[in-house]
Amino acid sequence: MTRFMTLDFAGGDRPAMLNRVIGMARGAYGYVVTPNVDHVIKLMDGRVPRDVYEAADLKICDSRILSHLARLRGVALPVYPGSDMTADLLASPAAEGLVITVFGPDRAAFNDLAARYPRQTLRWIEAPMLTPGTPGWNAAVQAAAHAEWDVLLACVSFPKQELFAHALRAAGRKTGVTLCVGASVDFLTGRQQRAPRIFQQLSLEWLHRLVSQPRRMFRRYVIEGSAIFGWFVRTEVLGPSK
Repeated sequence: MTRFMTLDFAGGDRPAMLNRVIGMARGAYGYVVTPNVDHVIKLMDGRVPRDVYEAADLKICDSRILSHLARLRGVALPVYPGSDMTADLLASPAAEGLVITVFGPDRAAFNDLAARYPRQTLRWIEAPMLTPGTPGWNAAVQAAAHAEWDVLLACVSFPKQELFAHALRAAGRKTGVTLCVGASVDFLTGRQQRAPRIFQQLSLEWLHRLVSQPRRMFRRYVIEGSAIFGWFVRTEVLGPSK
């Protein structure tokens, strides 16, 4: 485990982290979050309840920018993007026999995913546009809490997916693991395009998304994203995390 910017990140290489996730699927209920720069900023400034993140059983770094910042402090922070983890899980023979349920994408996207991974047992739960705390939200939580699954891929926007994963425990979910993995299914089914490999290797995935979706991503990456450097100084330089 690696402590960085007030969060305890999972350590180890990708196979080890994937094995941990698969092991969680066969045990008591837990959930996995995948912090990136946007998530950390919103945690730091209070826009996302910290207890929801603190209660996660595994925090896996989804950002090469965070990893580079950690390196400046002499901290090794392994990166395992949620999209890669989802792809590896669905391709893993070790996951065969698990019931993997998808929450977030529409039926057509789910059907595409199921066609790509015929060896896995995939199921789907409808996720209408939800507002936390509303009757529709509560009904969706109850439906997911009592459905049969070992792995729940929560693919809705941040922080709804994390709030949903947290709510499942409060609703009495006893077994399985929820993975908060955002647009992973959209990437796997081609509905969204990930940055080319060279952009990923150069830690420029954010630039690819900014150029591809300027209206949507300008505020997130250009205006808000730069705040990560100030939070890094405050938490790691002026007041290192304990």
